[in-house]
Amino acid sequence: MVVDVEGIIRCIRDGDVSVVHTQLQEFNAEYAQCFFFDAEERDRRKQRKLEEFKKNKVRDCSDSDSDCDDQEDRGLLLRQSLAVVVVRFIRAGVPCHLLPVALRTLRILSRDKKVLGPLVTDDALLTLAKLAGLSTSETNDDVGDPDSDFYDNIISSLAEEVKTAAYCGDAADDEDDPNQECSAFEDDAKSDICADPDSVSRRPSINETHRGSIHHKELERGRKDRRESKMEGEDEEEDGTSGEEVQRKEALKVLCNVVYNSTWAQERFSALRLIGGLRERLSSSFSCSALSSVQFYELRLTFLVTALRPELSTQLQQEAGVSILSTALERCLEVQWKEQYECVLDPAAPPISLEASQRIIEILKILFNITHRSHRQAPMEADAALYRHLVAILRLCMMRKCVMPEDTDELQGHTVNLLSALPLQCLDVLLMVPLEPDSEQCHGVNMDCVHTLLLFMERRLESGDKVKEKLTPILNLLTESCRAHKQTRHYIRKYVLPPLRDVSQRPEEGYTVKSRLIRLMTHLDTDLKHCAADLIFVLCKENVRRFVKYTGYGNAAGLLATRGLLGGPTSRTSCSETAYSSDSDSDTEEYRRVKDRVNPVTGRLEAEQPDPMEGMTEEEKEKEAKRLIRIFNKLSRDNIIQPMGVDADGKLVPMAGLRENSLTEESASDNDTDELEKIQ
Repeated sequence: MVVDVEGIIRCIRDGDVSVVHTQLQEFNAEYAQCFFFDAEERDRRKQRKLEEFKKNKVRDCSDSDSDCDDQEDRGLLLRQSLAVVVVRFIRAGVPCHLLPVALRTLRILSRDKKVLGPLVTDDALLTLAKLAGLSTSETNDDVGDPDSDFYDNIISSLAEEVKTAAYCGDAADDEDDPNQECSAFEDDAKSDICADPDSVSRRPSINETHRGSIHHKELERGRKDRRESKMEGEDEEEDGTSGEEVQRKEALKVLCNVVYNSTWAQERFSALRLIGGLRERLSSSFSCSALSSVQFYELRLTFLVTALRPELSTQLQQEAGVSILSTALERCLEVQWKEQYECVLDPAAPPISLEASQRIIEILKILFNITHRSHRQAPMEADAALYRHLVAILRLCMMRKCVMPEDTDELQGHTVNLLSALPLQCLDVLLMVPLEPDSEQCHGVNMDCVHTLLLFMERRLESGDKVKEKLTPILNLLTESCRAHKQTRHYIRKYVLPPLRDVSQRPEEGYTVKSRLIRLMTHLDTDLKHCAADLIFVLCKENVRRFVKYTGYGNAAGLLATRGLLGGPTSRTSCSETAYSSDSDSDTEEYRRVKDRVNPVTGRLEAEQPDPMEGMTEEEKEKEAKRLIRIFNKLSRDNIIQPMGVDADGKLVPMAGLRENSLTEESASDNDTDELEKIQ
């Protein structure tokens, strides 16, 4: 079905509200699933070209291509004009029953980056913020209903622009000339650009920001958020949802699209101080008795602005953002407190609903945005209490289940991300829970949450999908926890590094947690392999001999070289500032019997090999040794290999450098001896 966009503009001009309502609904239904108009049009054009080529066996399709280009240009101009008209229509005052439909039209249009110009003006952003229920400090005077000349100019400009595009080489899509502005919304945009003359030198024009792909990546068709409520239905007023709530939801959706797609909108959102209204809305929204579907989009908008504008995440943190979001988290989880830092965990409680889990995930993402800078900082006393309160709630997030297993995994993933961003000294709350009869424990300390973290890490190791993004946070969290808490390290070591018994296989072979982690130690990604090696190194109490024993020297060499420990710990290199306990790593009886025959490089028991020198005379051995030296010298001179050695600091350096340093030290020693003899 082809929607008559010009007809919609004419109906808005004529004030025929009932017809406008019907036509906008048709437009919304036609393009409800369209995420990027131009991309779909290009795909259809390529398909037509392919079919034409198969039919004629030639590439002479110039006439067809020209028609497609004209259609695409006109479609873009129509959508730009419709965006201008609908924004002006809403600002002039729209009947209540028509407002959600008009906002839904703007939401669909806001997916197209080349149509964003009318939606990123200050007036448009303030209007949308007001409809979304966000209080603003800026004044937004409502405009009166524009006269018919405004709409006539819009309609007449369409024909002119199509003609101009034919002669100017598609100026509407020109990425290199920011001064080419669409006349359909030129006047409406200039009122914001020129309001402050000084701002012109600080900011590019709106059309420069929204023309082409130099500022934005093209949207791809993505999966929908899975929520219980109908997200794309036309009649969202049913099931007890009020019209005002639908209006606010649609306005928030438009703001989310605009902020996500436009760096200009992100800048103006910050300049207009809309984050304050969003914070107030979150505070009041989660303090009321009933939870609504609007809250998800308030959270989503908060996540977007805090992720895209660092100064807004800092501002939200300074304005009690952690406290507000912790309260929201309590509401979504329906937390009941047993002690100051202990939540009631009822095994018989129903799983977290799909809608609640989506809200919780958004809250966790926002909290990560506003707290990740505080990980290495020592918090003030009041902040430490606030973070411990939050960690107690996060423990509940790790222990609770959702309706769907994939939702549980996603919830735990975002919980781990946030735990790894909080100050380390506040994570002791995870262990400050009394033991239950069926609790996992180590030296009298509750390890239920640590056990859940280990199971989560094991699932991520088995998945093999997006390994770095999924594994780095949990590996870092477990490593830091092992450094900070002795009981945590003891428990995780028993789970990951059980006492060695069977050494017939290489350490990296097999499907145990240990073997999977050791395989990661030689991964191509440097960050990931260091994270995996650090965890095992800390579990070995940063003891080089023990680390090599469990992993093999070949796997351990990367971390040892990075830390300057290839030659073992020296007086110049300290393993760690962590004070580990002095318990010994006792070998099992099975390992002790074969210990002398374990290859330290591979970390496994090797079959005895015959002596290659057996039966050779001393002269033959010396001759063979000289032959090997000549071979190595030739390979070294041809830069095929570079002999390396370990310096006094335990780091790998070229042998030539070691020889020069040795000669320098010998010379210095001889000079000192000569000076001493002269003195005597």
